[in-house]
Amino acid sequence: MPDRAPQPVDRQLPTEEARDLIALVRDIAHQEIAPNAAEEEDAGRFPREVFTLLSRSGLLGLPYDSEYGGGDQPYEVYLQVLEELAAARLTVGLGLSVHTLASYALATYGTKAQQVEHLPAMLGGGLLGAYALSEPASGSDAASLRTKAVRDGDDWVITGTKSWITHGGIADFYTVMARTGGEGPRGITAFLVPGDAEGLTAAAPEKKMGLKGSPTAQIHLDGVRVGDDRRIGEEGQGFAIALSALDSGRLGIAACAIGVAQAALDEATAYATERRQFGRPIADFQGLRFMLADMATQIEAGRALYLTAARLRDAGRPFAREAAMAKLFCTDTAMKATTDAVQILGGYGYTADFPAERYMREAKVLQIVEGTNQIQRMVIARHVAGPETR
Repeated sequence: MPDRAPQPVDRQLPTEEARDLIALVRDIAHQEIAPNAAEEEDAGRFPREVFTLLSRSGLLGLPYDSEYGGGDQPYEVYLQVLEELAAARLTVGLGLSVHTLASYALATYGTKAQQVEHLPAMLGGGLLGAYALSEPASGSDAASLRTKAVRDGDDWVITGTKSWITHGGIADFYTVMARTGGEGPRGITAFLVPGDAEGLTAAAPEKKMGLKGSPTAQIHLDGVRVGDDRRIGEEGQGFAIALSALDSGRLGIAACAIGVAQAALDEATAYATERRQFGRPIADFQGLRFMLADMATQIEAGRALYLTAARLRDAGRPFAREAAMAKLFCTDTAMKATTDAVQILGGYGYTADFPAERYMREAKVLQIVEGTNQIQRMVIARHVAGPETR
């Protein structure tokens, strides 16, 4: 059964331009993305042509400076674009979020010369990015990463393995964190590595329970040589850049999660109003009505939470605590809403003929990526109660 088109969300948008932008995104989502989502996810096909379309439509660089091909949009608007795309197909919404994350280091910490040289192609030239921080032995403990970059004249030679890389093997560029100094966070530096660099290879994509159309793979850097002009920020600044990027990236995951949750609610509501038992629609039964009410309430609360964090970011105010809260709450909401959608559809919800089971499988990964929800609780607790005592 084809995915149902999500019901339009009544959004609070700051400008007429933003309203037009959301209308464009909805058209793309409903006409170009959603119709093929179930079939392509089942086949494990990555929709590169969709990302080409997004690039041509000016959607791959929305929160960045128009001087370099970006859209000059506030995060408040950009995140609602992500939500719309993720509701149509999470592979696309998450892919845009990861591309934005991969572009962040250069857009925020790069020199003017670096930005002029690289950002136009990254933001509007059809390129697709990946973010390479995690490693086989350093996931949540990212400061213990082992990939090394050794100075050789005007170049750096990078050796190591990165894991769980979204777009691994298909990305046109990677933002890579590598160790250039001693142990710990102060010894890490950021680099912009071309996807076709000699010595860079990708393993076979991971076989995942969901998001099958989005390739996730290890990448191996075997003496990859890049010029010092591809070092982003100062030596030893890489971990700070990575954490700063992840604060914004977590908002992207939160928005994607609400998109998936909204799609699940739309599916469950449509089914419940059509399915008849005991002579009337099952949506008439109080137990089920209360489930739909709870889903809708949690989704609205999650949307409000990520937008509050986005508005703090747009105002130049600290937002790390709110970003962690949004990532935690919104992804937990997505897991609960998609599980409830499967329950409402009953036996049909457990089949691949309806998208509810796919939403449930996809929601799970959102509780893990870009900092597990246990890590988010640690971040929030530090803001509330201060750092742990030893």
